Amino acid sequence: MTINQEGWLVEARHCPSPNFDHRPQETRVSLLVVHNISLPPGQFGNEYIEAFFTNQLDPKQHPFFDVIKDMKVSAHCLIKRTGEIVQFVSFNDRAWHAGQSSFAGVERCNDYSIGIELEGTDYVAYTAEQYQSLSDLSCQIMLTYPQINLNRITGHQFIAPLRKTDPGLSFDWKHYFAQIST
Repeated sequence: MTINQEGWLVEARHCPSPNFDHRPQETRVSLLVVHNISLPPGQFGNEYIEAFFTNQLDPKQHPFFDVIKDMKVSAHCLIKRTGEIVQFVSFNDRAWHAGQSSFAGVERCNDYSIGIELEGTDYVAYTAEQYQSLSDLSCQIMLTYPQINLNRITGHQFIAPLRKTDPGLSFDWKHYFAQIST
């Protein structure tokens, strides 16, 4: 995998989101945050996540979409159940994925983190293809942004513990860390 100077993964499908801005000056990318998402909740294999992150979600398609239609959120990448990687925001920019959050006493994780969404839920096992793509991507991110190491990879549930639960009980941290430690 290759991340170009503009912060885009060459091998990913690019689906630019308007939901980003520039990181604060002098901010170094130093955290990787793993999330999950499915739209509608618990359903996979459609284009609703891409529509959501690009502000094109049609609220008439599902009752849940009416609840989230005005949210302006994004992540840097989505890893679909097939292992396909879709990139929405340059890694050099600030995606809006973490919300109110804190890691190691430093708030505003969006300022200094990269957010990767896995298509899934807290309680459904992720696919082997997702773990492989996440591992490959994580290794490339750590090479490109050397402030990120194994101690600076976390889940959304750990940076916003009273608010978020993802990637959830179904995420196999031991397996994931074994893949990126080799």
